[in-house]
Amino acid sequence: MVDLIMKDILGTPAILVGLFALIGLLLQKKDFANVISGTLKTIMGFVILGAGATVLVASLNNFSSMFDHAFAIQGIIPNNEAIVALAQESFGAETAMIMLFGMVVNIILARVTPFKYIFLTGHHTMFMACLIAVILTTGGFSGITMIVTGSVILGSLMVLLPALLQPYTRKITGSDDFAIGHFGSFGYFLAAAVGKAVGKNSRSTEEIKVPKTLNFLRDTSVSVSLTMAILFIVVAFFTGPSFIESELSGGTNFLVFSFMQALTFAAGVYIILAGVRMLLSEIVPAFKGIADKVVPNSIPALDCPSVFPFANNAVIIGFFFSFVAGLLSMFILPLLGLKVIVPGLVPHFFTGAAAGVFGNATGGRKGAIFGSMANGALISFLPALLLPVLGSLGFEGTTFGDSDFAVVGILLGNLIELLSSKITFLVILGGLLTAIFVGAAQMKRKKEQKNTDETQEAV
Repeated sequence: MVDLIMKDILGTPAILVGLFALIGLLLQKKDFANVISGTLKTIMGFVILGAGATVLVASLNNFSSMFDHAFAIQGIIPNNEAIVALAQESFGAETAMIMLFGMVVNIILARVTPFKYIFLTGHHTMFMACLIAVILTTGGFSGITMIVTGSVILGSLMVLLPALLQPYTRKITGSDDFAIGHFGSFGYFLAAAVGKAVGKNSRSTEEIKVPKTLNFLRDTSVSVSLTMAILFIVVAFFTGPSFIESELSGGTNFLVFSFMQALTFAAGVYIILAGVRMLLSEIVPAFKGIADKVVPNSIPALDCPSVFPFANNAVIIGFFFSFVAGLLSMFILPLLGLKVIVPGLVPHFFTGAAAGVFGNATGGRKGAIFGSMANGALISFLPALLLPVLGSLGFEGTTFGDSDFAVVGILLGNLIELLSSKITFLVILGGLLTAIFVGAAQMKRKKEQKNTDETQEAV
């Protein structure tokens, strides 16, 4: 029963999101037909999003194989799924318990603090629970103390990080209908800050003027296809036909295979966007029930592709320049005595694309370019610094790929090592979280009082 609840239900993101939609619709006392329709469409939207990601990742894996063979690169390849799979044998039970109670803490904090965010990206919740379990266990924590501490840390991150991004998310979407619940938040925040710093008077990526003869490039699917076709074919020439045709394409001509992989990538992006649109159209209205009854004024925190439809051009620009920054970082890391982090196409696509959207929101085209490059450098250097903190897991050839995992892991690991005493660590952690939440409550009250005073003066 525990396995059914923890792994098969709560561990399946589509079902988790569907359950929240179901609860929201029931709390609104919708009729049977609307409850069934809304719940199934919410799950279906997430399934479509996942199907698009599967198609896209398969294409990126082929590109990674070609790239690694062409340039004979040896190093650590960040991959969240891989590192979590390796950790499950030793930390599976701890991960499951921290994930479950972390979600409970998330709801409690959303209810009693000004941070009204419900984190709905289930797989990232599991990844962060796994990281926290590894760090705390390596630091000597065990049993109930570890589970309670880990759950409080996870639940706090699930409300604080969406809150960190919300001013920029609101700027992108024009509303507070949803937040971003994805543990690449520090990369997106940095991208938005860089965009604000460098992008004064820079036009939006969505205003790029295209000659009439090239109007077909305004179609996102076409522009993505052409961009990826160029990348695939250039790398294919460096890789050579023999490796591609013997190891990847099953005998299909290497150029034909590369071209079809580019189109497969574009198809994956198209499917993801379709899934996001369906998911948002159902989850936002359904979530109103939870917002009104369980956690008043709560906001669903969704996966990073949720912002992709708001700036299609920035998605591709962000991916490309984040990857470029990853390539440059790969040559700088060994000069600093750090492990080589081979740019993983999956983290650079998803976080780079989102960083491009955030950078564009604050700094237009310049913001999208330099903001996504900042993200690319961040997810190259931080994983290298995280490796020593992971203990034996740091020698498995892979690590966590997104910025928040590295930031949390490095801070927690070094804080535990520095303090040495578990009691001192818990006291400082508790004091820090209390200060954050109390400070936020005071700031909210001051803001509300200011708004009240301004309204009275206007009257």
